[in-house]
Amino acid sequence: MPTPLRIAILCHPTYGGSGVVASELALTLAEFGHEVHLFSHEVPPRLARSPGLVQMHRAQGVPYPLFHSTPHDLAITSAILDVHRATGLDVLHAHYALPHAVSAYLARSAALADKGRRAPKVVTTLHGTDITLVGNDPSYAPLTHFVIGASDAVTTVSEWLAKETCARFSPGVAPCGVEVITNFVDTEWFSPAARGKPSACVSAEFPTAVHVSNFRPVKRVPWLVRAFAEATRDRRANLLLVGDGPDQLACRDIARELGISERVLFLGERDALPELLAPADVFALSSSSESFGLSALEAMSCGTPVVATDVGGVREVVTGLLSALDDRETFAANLALLLFDPLRARSMGSAARSHAVENFAREKIVRRYEEMYRRVLAKGD
Repeated sequence: MPTPLRIAILCHPTYGGSGVVASELALTLAEFGHEVHLFSHEVPPRLARSPGLVQMHRAQGVPYPLFHSTPHDLAITSAILDVHRATGLDVLHAHYALPHAVSAYLARSAALADKGRRAPKVVTTLHGTDITLVGNDPSYAPLTHFVIGASDAVTTVSEWLAKETCARFSPGVAPCGVEVITNFVDTEWFSPAARGKPSACVSAEFPTAVHVSNFRPVKRVPWLVRAFAEATRDRRANLLLVGDGPDQLACRDIARELGISERVLFLGERDALPELLAPADVFALSSSSESFGLSALEAMSCGTPVVATDVGGVREVVTGLLSALDDRETFAANLALLLFDPLRARSMGSAARSHAVENFAREKIVRRYEEMYRRVLAKGD
């Protein structure tokens, strides 16, 4: 039987994207028998809901008048070193390039100076905006370029993002290359069986569309509200908006302007629950850029069909109805088709569920990470 690994996972404590994937990865690796430590400045919501055996290290740093903000990244680096010197770590897996790949690199560099214990390997997983927005900004691009090249392995969550990474940061990726290991979903938790669990938010009387995001401009939630109004003109349906962020107020204003406030429900931040996704008639993804679309995959696993914009890596994941980025008329027509044709919606939802189970099941994808860790460790120093 292979020797269990000692793995550190670094992530942002977010409700979506990288925080969810990192938390689910940590929990699954622990189920596989590995010793797993998760480092963040807050407990990620997806980890907080689970009884899984993952050791949580909440590293916030010490407030000091000299600092404009508490340096969480340095506190995380120090916490990793403390664990490594006490018990040893084999792999430091950074989710999101900044600041976590930098923290992992610093921890590995410091560990190299220690005698008597092998320094851990650094694996960096790129999730999207750490390449296309944050990491590509002139303020951070040189550092992003460096830590990609300095990592022992680099993965991306889609083929599209791998190509973007190579295009934006070559030759920084040359020393290790980029391996695509997609996001994944717990198909037992995100399941059509959740339809049987009552949710006061999902009306049994009227069809419902649901959207989950951080309400940042890239998610185009105001655009979605207008598309929903067009799709449901003269017909009754509801739109559930799960999440929070800078565009929420604009969405409320648009809903009032269009006279549909009573049909657009703002649920705020939730740890995306199957009880909200499974009973819905359609999941709507309206992003202007999307490296993968994890919330859409979770909806598909619940048997809920997806209407989405055909951007980034969405086509690699979604089997639903796609439209061009700015084609709101087609997007609205696709929404209407699935909202008001329940037979079509159920058929597409069933196909979406099968696609999710066959290609993105949690255990299958996490085994690929496990195999990659062992390959990196086998290379030696």
